[in-house]
Amino acid sequence: MTQGSAGHVAEIQRIVVHEYYDARTLDYDVALLRLKRAWPPSLGPLVQPVCLPAASHAVTARHRCWVTGWGHRFEEKSLPSVLQKAQVSVMSQTECKKTYGPVSPRMLCAGVPSGERDACRGDSGGPLSCQAPGGGRWFLIGIVSWGAGCGRPGLPGVYVRVSKFTSWI
Repeated sequence: MTQGSAGHVAEIQRIVVHEYYDARTLDYDVALLRLKRAWPPSLGPLVQPVCLPAASHAVTARHRCWVTGWGHRFEEKSLPSVLQKAQVSVMSQTECKKTYGPVSPRMLCAGVPSGERDACRGDSGGPLSCQAPGGGRWFLIGIVSWGAGCGRPGLPGVYVRVSKFTSWI
């Protein structure tokens, strides 16, 4: 999809930032947008639903996960005009903490060891969607939050763990 090709601007009625959001640690880095009007039916082929995970939902290595966004493709490069996607793997919380130290239970890490596939500046707030094994349903597992640079070896992206916010959403 080329940026702007949908020809629709969604007006926002209200933004709800999580009450425990901490700008210093980026914990609870989640917000909801209430639109003034529903998406027009003409966008149906371009806008597909994704399932919210249950609080107990666990992602395994058998899930296929993709981060998508309009952010930079590399550090210090220009923005793309075409929606970008990258297949990444969700890491264990233990590995995430070994890499970054103080990551909360409301965060998760995803990437590839080489660092060649990652979210980047401008992707924040975008989805990390994972397909259940065997071609099952798609779940919104994460929301792009932060990381150390973009696409650096051994430094995955850090995402909001959506399963911790399903009831809040």
